[in-house]
Amino acid sequence: MSMDLLGIHHVTAITSNAEKNYQFYAGVLGMRLVKKTVNQDDIHTYHTFFADDEGNAGTDLTFFDFPGVPSGYYGTNSISRIGLRVPNDAALEYYEARLKDFGVKTEAIREIYGKKVLRFEDFDGQRLQIFSDENNKGVAPCKAWKNGPVPEDKAIYGLGPIEITVSYYDDFAQILEQVYGMEKVSDDGQEALFEVGEGGNGGEVILRKDIVSGRGLQGFGEVHHVSFRVADHEAIAAWFDKYSEIGIPNSGLVDRFFFEALYARIGDILIELSTDGPGFMGDEPYETLGESLSLPPFLESKRASIEAEIKMFDTSQPNDYGFKS
Repeated sequence: MSMDLLGIHHVTAITSNAEKNYQFYAGVLGMRLVKKTVNQDDIHTYHTFFADDEGNAGTDLTFFDFPGVPSGYYGTNSISRIGLRVPNDAALEYYEARLKDFGVKTEAIREIYGKKVLRFEDFDGQRLQIFSDENNKGVAPCKAWKNGPVPEDKAIYGLGPIEITVSYYDDFAQILEQVYGMEKVSDDGQEALFEVGEGGNGGEVILRKDIVSGRGLQGFGEVHHVSFRVADHEAIAAWFDKYSEIGIPNSGLVDRFFFEALYARIGDILIELSTDGPGFMGDEPYETLGESLSLPPFLESKRASIEAEIKMFDTSQPNDYGFKS
């Protein structure tokens, strides 16, 4: 049995508006909404999952819309930027033009660690960057949304490197190496690149040092947590044992129905480990993924009260309402 981390599983952030968030990530970015459900720990809050065509592990960018949540505050000791992947430089240039057409704030394409990248912000100020997979090796990409608004050969098809910024740089780097088994491939004392699993854009963490900025505050426009992939129940159970043996406080194993999860807070950073399965098609067919409110079996008895409180919105077809320049 292997406990190895296989790459990035998902990233969960916070939005101010679930419907507008859907219109942006599906209608503008062309990511498929594969699951519209609720936060299992706060059942009157949406939890939406944007991913590839089939909702494969390693492609999920998910959002909470906590009612009344204030804007987050960008600072140190936070997950500071989300990464996404496209097939090549031409696809990156396509997104540069597309985002500008929609009036989205972008930076010029730059090069990071030998890869071209496009940085931008969504309507909440959430910081993202799209990496080109041109000449990339490592964790394999998945399948772009076949019926989305972006051409299949250009579309986002997975998560890219996740950026974490901390004031306790050396200590956090040591934990990434010694606890999580990540390999440090670059370090200049201010920023380091770590590989997890087979590495490449689907298995990298960029760690930045910042001892000047104030501490980041979670709210809309900020990231809630990052999750890394493990193969199955046996692997995640072994991680629970490891946490217990070395004294890392954790959530214990949590059955999220779509995957199993294990949470631990490392300093200010919430790190989740998640199994690759069972996935998102156990309760919905491929053809209509994400179109209806999906609830795990243990919440079905509360469906009426949940639907009475959350604001329902149509997710059968994305549109660009509110974003056209």
